[in-house]
Amino acid sequence: MQHGGPWPATTNDAGTSVGTAAIGRFQRGVSYQNMPQHLLPMELRDDNPWGVPQQVAPAGESTSWGDRSA
Repeated sequence: MQHGGPWPATTNDAGTSVGTAAIGRFQRGVSYQNMPQHLLPMELRDDNPWGVPQQVAPAGESTSWGDRSA
């Protein structure tokens, strides 16, 4: 079976069977929930220094999102 990585893909420590770019994809952040303000990108901070249009839902408003009975 060929996985596209170095041969043999299962015993070679020099690379991965999906490529070295996959390491960055698995390590990237995918959510900013509960992240400290000073670590957020400028356009996502509460003080909004760039003046990006934002809509912030009040706490608890999203509890029924995805609920088909609502």
